[in-house]
Amino acid sequence: MTYDTVVFDNDGVLVGRTRFDVLRDATRDAFEECGVEEPDPDDVERMTIGATPGSVGTVCQTYDLDPGSFWRTRDDVVSKAQQQEARAGRKTPYDDLDTLQDLDVKMGIVSSNQQATVDFLIDHFEGFEEFGAAYGREPTIHSLQLRKPNPHYLEQALGDLDAGSALFVGDNESDIKAAENAGVDSAFIRRPHRRDWELNVWPTWEIDSLDDLFDVCSG
Repeated sequence: MTYDTVVFDNDGVLVGRTRFDVLRDATRDAFEECGVEEPDPDDVERMTIGATPGSVGTVCQTYDLDPGSFWRTRDDVVSKAQQQEARAGRKTPYDDLDTLQDLDVKMGIVSSNQQATVDFLIDHFEGFEEFGAAYGREPTIHSLQLRKPNPHYLEQALGDLDAGSALFVGDNESDIKAAENAGVDSAFIRRPHRRDWELNVWPTWEIDSLDDLFDVCSG
């Protein structure tokens, strides 16, 4: 099958992932900005990765915080920490990003990271000029419900790009499920952090690098 549109997850696909300790420390800083100087480490970890509207509400109740205000602060502080990682050269694009400039398809980005982080990265680094749509999360609790595998942002990107036959490239099982939920094909990219990862989902394709997309997209 040939594809006229390819949409990519960002972290772990186009750019390197942010170290967990950076995200955790930024989340702890967000608690401090909200007046909680010594949050329980378990609560910090719960708000670092995998937070849900329910868990945000529970944690905020513990510290008498407004959930919406806390989450806006958390997303802002975490986004700025990731931007600093990029400025310092610790979060950078993968070497094969440049090859996409020769891929004759429409391209977009759909990330579960903050919109502010996505916007910064595509402005800060070269190689993103050909991307016609780029979606991340808004700094709201509701956005947590719209993360992949929910196809919400993917469907928005596909609409913006006027996609006909589309492929979604990701490095997480949630990416593959989001593609399935959106009714499009998927490719799981085995970056170094996913070399030996055992999948419990069935992507349409498995690729080792972005270079492989030239064969995939040409059918």
